[in-house]
Amino acid sequence: MFQINEVLRYHDELYRVLAFASDHIVWIKLEDDKAFPELINFDELKSEVDNCNIERADDPHVDLNFQLTEDGSVEQQKRDKNYQMLQPLFNDPLFFVPSVRGSIVNKLVVEEKTTKQTIYRLARQYWQQGQTPNTLLPKYRNSGGKGKRRVAKNKKLGRPRIYQPGTGAIIDETTERLFRIAIDKYILSDKGHDFPYAHRRLESFYRTHFPKTAEEDLPSLVQLKYFYKREYPQTEALQKRVSEITYNKDVRPLHSSVNANVLGPGSRYEIDATIADVYLVSDSERRNIVGRPIVYLVVDTFSRMIAGLYIGFENPSYAAAMQALYMAASSKVDYCQRYDFEIIDEQWPCIGLPNVLLADRGELLGHQIENLENNFSVRVENAPPHRGEAKGIVERYFRTIQVSFGPFTPGYVTGTKIKKRGDKDYRLDAKLTITDFTKIILSSILQHNQYAVLDKYDRDVDMPIDLPNTPLALWNWGIQNRTGRLHQADNDALRIALLPQDRVTLSERGVNLQGLNYTSPEILRLGWTHRGKDVKRPKELRAAYDPLSADTIYLFYERNSNKYWKCNLTDLSREFRGSSFYDVWQIKAEQKAVAAKAKVTAKRSKREHEDFVTETIQNALQKAPKNTGVSDAERIRGIRGNRANERQAERLSKVPKASPARNKTANVIPLTKQEPDLDYPDLIDEFFEDE
Repeated sequence: MFQINEVLRYHDELYRVLAFASDHIVWIKLEDDKAFPELINFDELKSEVDNCNIERADDPHVDLNFQLTEDGSVEQQKRDKNYQMLQPLFNDPLFFVPSVRGSIVNKLVVEEKTTKQTIYRLARQYWQQGQTPNTLLPKYRNSGGKGKRRVAKNKKLGRPRIYQPGTGAIIDETTERLFRIAIDKYILSDKGHDFPYAHRRLESFYRTHFPKTAEEDLPSLVQLKYFYKREYPQTEALQKRVSEITYNKDVRPLHSSVNANVLGPGSRYEIDATIADVYLVSDSERRNIVGRPIVYLVVDTFSRMIAGLYIGFENPSYAAAMQALYMAASSKVDYCQRYDFEIIDEQWPCIGLPNVLLADRGELLGHQIENLENNFSVRVENAPPHRGEAKGIVERYFRTIQVSFGPFTPGYVTGTKIKKRGDKDYRLDAKLTITDFTKIILSSILQHNQYAVLDKYDRDVDMPIDLPNTPLALWNWGIQNRTGRLHQADNDALRIALLPQDRVTLSERGVNLQGLNYTSPEILRLGWTHRGKDVKRPKELRAAYDPLSADTIYLFYERNSNKYWKCNLTDLSREFRGSSFYDVWQIKAEQKAVAAKAKVTAKRSKREHEDFVTETIQNALQKAPKNTGVSDAERIRGIRGNRANERQAERLSKVPKASPARNKTANVIPLTKQEPDLDYPDLIDEFFEDE
């Protein structure tokens, strides 16, 4: 009916069951500093239970089960020494008999050279708190009043000053109010003020209220920072230190991955445009600088394959976007042949319209796109304003592609390049035409689609181990195997004390254990998964894990403690949901081998691509006229006109040419029944006959 160490509530008093003695139960009152073990008849106890006078209660000392000590520490040595000393008392089955207990205590006093008060205090502590060795730990954790707020009265709190003059300011309610004003106005704002600036403003406030305060007795910067750390949670500070746009884009925690919301290839395309970081010259007249082209990319979210593109001088608009989307939905063989690339559809298999098209609110927001929605069942989604991260896949590939050729391309524009006195205008370095640039971009895309290894690609659980993380391989696998969504399942963990433990690290991706990412509501509340340089996280913690299930781990959020948070696998590591850690270790090893093998091929392809780019650039340099015949200023002034001419030429080249109408031939009626001679007439005699 009852168990040893169980806590019972009897007439509003807590008792702990210590042992069983024939038809009696030995228990002790928990909240009595002078309590000793007592006997109660089992029948009497059962009667009290029937009368609802006794009920089970929560153990108030359950935290001792989670408390750990460092090896060789003072508290560990004292615990072991006290536990060893009291073994004769704890091991005696009649410890609850006063005479027996008294004789054992007297003997211990002599042998251990201690006092009865010490022995009884430690024994009572052992019995009342759970009869485990940890109950004899010194209460060092209660020292210092951790978590309790101190109130200064007539003396400044903290360590006295040694070198700095004065005694410092006493932090009372008025000073704390001034602290809040300074923090709310200068720290919790997106103006970029730092703590020293806020402290100087605080000193001005303080002098206004207390004009006779000496300079050395003003509130210090350390006091301001301590108040800020104590009163303001990290999540609030991270959100208010930046603008709402920056917070949503760069700081807020990421709860999932784009792949978690797509079913397979063609499930979702992202489309976006950018201005290329290179100045071009005209195809027809290489002396004319035509400016920077517009590049549209259409990227498949699932496979990361670039499905379509547009390169030209049309401003970002519906017309340019539709050209890129049309290319994404059609075969690319003819397009590549125009630029001397011989491919087959299997090398670029993105043919067809997607289920969902994600775009900015500009070019695909309006009635023109309704035909695409109504006639082809393509759902168009528009990203919120100032939320570039909503199309993070396509946004990233603009940079990835241009980095592959930008540093050694004439006319390339770096993001931080500022023309200084005496520098040559980098616009005058332009040598590539729109055709040359398109060839380079097209080569980059072909290399990426077929050979690029996606190191950070978050795989799904049903993907085979030998599937390399290249866009083409992922696309082909998804076309053949993806039919629906996967369901996650959770398994119960084993008891925490029996699980193996390992060190974990924390980052914006969550808790990382052996390459897998986990998170929990407590971690999100503390702001550990927020992004930014100001995020404070523990450098190292420990976690328990079940080798038979990688779905859940148990994070010990305090050092030397078994208190834990239950953390679940995030979407970034959903590939291993339902797997064991043995599978994880095996799969990780095989994935590294597959990736290493794929990178060898990618390296060779990258080298060939770079050789091609270098050759293209050399050809462009050779074709560049050595003497333009006009001044640099005139060339620059002609950019706008040259660009307009190129745009007009581009538009004219895209106008479909009308085919000539065919006239219907008349029926021929022979004059005679004889078959006509249809041979080509021989007129030699007529030409050479004498007159």
